[in-house]
Amino acid sequence: MFSENIYYADIPHRAVAVYLYLKSRADKDGKCFPSITTIAYDLKLSRSTVKRALNDLEKMGYIVRERRFRKTGANSSNMYFIRPP
Repeated sequence: MFSENIYYADIPHRAVAVYLYLKSRADKDGKCFPSITTIAYDLKLSRSTVKRALNDLEKMGYIVRERRFRKTGANSSNMYFIRPP
């Protein structure tokens, strides 16, 4: 299973923690949309650490981020798609 192999990937441990967090909250299609603040609070990390982890995961192909907007045009939380690299 791919999530077990994440422990051996050449990525920082912050990225491993965020990846496993997203994977645990993803639906059957691998989609989830927690806010950065929620991820940081739940994992007891700073928002900047979560942002760096998300950038690491996106760069390595573990996730795809899609920006979401409210009807008013304001930003909403991103949609994350969990993917094997």
